[in-house]
Amino acid sequence: MSREAQLDALLDKQDILEALARFSRGMDRFDRDTYLSAFWPDAEMAAGPFVGNAQDCWDWAIPMHEAGQILTHHALLQTTIHPDGDTAHTETYYQFVGRNRDESLWIAGGRYIDRLEKRDGAWRIALRTNIIEWACLPPPMPLPFADVPDIAVNGVSSRNREDPSYQRPLVNRRAAANAGKA
Repeated sequence: MSREAQLDALLDKQDILEALARFSRGMDRFDRDTYLSAFWPDAEMAAGPFVGNAQDCWDWAIPMHEAGQILTHHALLQTTIHPDGDTAHTETYYQFVGRNRDESLWIAGGRYIDRLEKRDGAWRIALRTNIIEWACLPPPMPLPFADVPDIAVNGVSSRNREDPSYQRPLVNRRAAANAGKA
């Protein structure tokens, strides 16, 4: 394979990884546009009891997460990508963590099995199935450093565009501290 072909394949894989990440970011930040940008409008999904399109999955999942959790993390782990022209099949291991409104934690893991398609130069999910392989309710602990007076000056986690991850340019508003001083 030529170097140019290798670079094209690498760029395709990066675009695929970014499409997969948009699902997680959109879901966790309640950012519908980012979430939907991971899927083709005609994409199919099977997730838990839900089977349908990406828009309907959003309409099903967000009220459930909003009512049940203070926050969610859809953490993507290793991904294998098998490209075949303008189609690629992927397997992505994931861990889901939900901090529930009662302060309990719900953790689950499994794999997203996806078929992505490249249309008009863009990769998006065309079919997703979610294989849930384990779940648990570990004991919760207090958040670390909650007693630091200025811990929230740079922002706090939120499920909207107020989240610090949307800040441009990112700046530090906290004063320097001498953590290493004895």
